[in-house]
Amino acid sequence: MAHDASNQSLMQRDLGVLWHPCTQMKDHETVPPVPIRRGEGVWLEDFDGKRYLDAISSWWVNLFGHANLDINRALVEQMSTLEHVILAGFTHEPAVELAERLVRITPPALTRCFYADNGSSAVEVALKMSYHYWRNQGQKGKTRFITLANSYHGETLGALAVGNVPLYKETYEPLLMDTLSVASPDCYQREPGESWAACSRRLFADMRRTLERHAGEVCAVIVEPLVQCAGNMRMYDPVYLRLLREACDEFGVHLIADEIAVGFGRTGTLFACEQAGISPDLMCLSKGLTGGYLPLSVTLSTENIYQAFYDDYQNLTAFLHSHSYTGNPLGCRAALATLDIFQRDDVITANKALARRMAGATAHFGEHPHVAEVRQTGMILAIEMVRDKASRTPFPWQERRGRRAYLHALRKGVLLRPLGDVIYFMPPYVINEEEILLMADAAWEGIQLATRD
Repeated sequence: MAHDASNQSLMQRDLGVLWHPCTQMKDHETVPPVPIRRGEGVWLEDFDGKRYLDAISSWWVNLFGHANLDINRALVEQMSTLEHVILAGFTHEPAVELAERLVRITPPALTRCFYADNGSSAVEVALKMSYHYWRNQGQKGKTRFITLANSYHGETLGALAVGNVPLYKETYEPLLMDTLSVASPDCYQREPGESWAACSRRLFADMRRTLERHAGEVCAVIVEPLVQCAGNMRMYDPVYLRLLREACDEFGVHLIADEIAVGFGRTGTLFACEQAGISPDLMCLSKGLTGGYLPLSVTLSTENIYQAFYDDYQNLTAFLHSHSYTGNPLGCRAALATLDIFQRDDVITANKALARRMAGATAHFGEHPHVAEVRQTGMILAIEMVRDKASRTPFPWQERRGRRAYLHALRKGVLLRPLGDVIYFMPPYVINEEEILLMADAAWEGIQLATRD
């Protein structure tokens, strides 16, 4: 840290050594990475003092603002007593307390917590647990997973295999296990006059047919409840989850809820599954779990799944998956401080008002000739740009219209990171009305600029 950092010097040093995620590095020849010196609340600040409103919660992780004083205090206290200890054969207070609280606040059937380091790892754990459960039950023919079209569950090979966004998956297809893909309940393509509920119900037919045909070889169905986030923020109705829960029970298949992106209040309830009144067999959590501070994830399971592994050692039925930093005390403590804020500030109620303000600030977007839809589920709002509104014909992806909007917003001091041509807001919950209007104005101007030929 001896360098005298400036925007220019840090950019140059970065491009000499770093390989950035989800980035074509050649793009940085014309648009260098933005150096950030500090963060506070919804704001990030560079070395020249220019500020950027973090409208996407730094990849959907930050809930209560950057440099949050409550989480800071908890971490300082924790690191002065215990930074890490092996969780195999040992335990510690933050891991136990966090597990107790997660069991209390997640859907009722979930009773056990298995910690990992990140969202992809939580998905890997869930897939392996489901397969291994059936194996321990003597059903070795259950080896496949059913996934939704347009779904995303992470970048490791197992998580990639159960996702279906071609941009991320196609290159690695030869390395991936074979899965069964069914139609997404995505309501974007609903018929004229068709409600979200009717659309999602209609699209469930494909899932039911696949279960009828393949249940004997299927371990689990994995879904992102209510919003397919990396799949262009496509949204669907809770009725789909109710039908899916009933069908999984009927056909003897696990239901895995990947709430990594949608959990902790993003959809308007603490967990998206609550809106359908269902309990999955396995639930994956990460991202907002630590308030955006540290990598930590958890896979929650039912008692029934846990008991299938509880046995004499000699029978070799134990779940041997492990991570060096499993249950890291600092991560757990950040998560506990995050849950304290939810409890103290009645965040879910406050977010309802913020969600209404976001809707109000973007109400006129739907009238734009190149906006096909403005859709919202709780604190997630998405605006889909298209070439032709009537037919919903998209712009050619090679034109990178969304990137034009991104670059304009950056100049205006707002961090938007569109998914293709879908601009979305997923801000920290500490955003205020004035900041919502700034975010909306930058997006509106960005759309005007991006859709101009």
